Amino acid sequence: MTEEYTLPLSRIIENQGLKELYLPREPENILISSRDVNRPGLELNGYVDFFDSTRIAILGRSEIGMLNRFREEQRAEDIERYFALRPVAVILARGIEPWPCMLEAAEKYGIPLLSSQDTTSSALASLVAFLNVELAPRITRHGVLMEVYGEGILLVGDSGVGKSEAAIELIKRGHRLIADDAVEIRRVSSISLVGQSPENIRHFIELRGIGVINAQRIFGTGAVKPSQKIELAIKMETWDASKMYDRMGIENEFAEILGIRIPVITIPVKPGRNLAVIIEVAAMNNRQKKMGYNAAQELLTNLGMDPADLEPNDVKMDLDI
Repeated sequence: MTEEYTLPLSRIIENQGLKELYLPREPENILISSRDVNRPGLELNGYVDFFDSTRIAILGRSEIGMLNRFREEQRAEDIERYFALRPVAVILARGIEPWPCMLEAAEKYGIPLLSSQDTTSSALASLVAFLNVELAPRITRHGVLMEVYGEGILLVGDSGVGKSEAAIELIKRGHRLIADDAVEIRRVSSISLVGQSPENIRHFIELRGIGVINAQRIFGTGAVKPSQKIELAIKMETWDASKMYDRMGIENEFAEILGIRIPVITIPVKPGRNLAVIIEVAAMNNRQKKMGYNAAQELLTNLGMDPADLEPNDVKMDLDI
């Protein structure tokens, strides 16, 4: 069963810069659970077959203009009928002032009534983007998340393999830490995963032999970042001489996290390998592949081979995180 997450209305008011016109109780106690937002033109006209009371409603110039065409008695009746459906909250865009009948209906049915100075489209887009992140399905997994040349790199592997040490070297080389030890991964859309650190351990890194350090305090604000889209997973494992590692990059290894496919590469770790440089190259190579360039295929062409004869295989991996 999918876990449902909630968000207090107070967080939305603060993040979106909303003005409180009427609140039936403290906004910290009003919980929002739906990532969808409604523009209730149909409901105001009486069609309520698919009405969802868990969605925040936004009324803009179109809805207000439509209601303005009705006589005052009809308008008050339509507004009360809509508020009687008990939407979780109603926002008036463009700083529109509510009619007295709207305030009365909000008070009668206990509906939070808020105002935004943004245009309707801007208010809708901003609110949906915020809700998609805050209410996204999520998991927390062991690993390190770095931003390397703009690419979100998730480092996974057994404890002690060197993930945090590689993160420190990457920070020294100008890249940014998002999370160490625990990465909170959220599915913010059907194609995107965003990772961040749990708030209580944000910016901290554990280094065996030294202890816990605060990366922001030691390396500065530019060394950390609150969140990052995950675009590549790197599995670090102790070098196994009996194992055949991919030397050409022909196979497309991937893992599924929250139902989204993420490319994976395996980096064997042994003394003398500069992991930070290897991770940097992996990030740049992943970006080139997203742009349509594959060095392995070009090499095969230069050697007189047909890359089509070596069609890459999709290999699903278990990151065991």
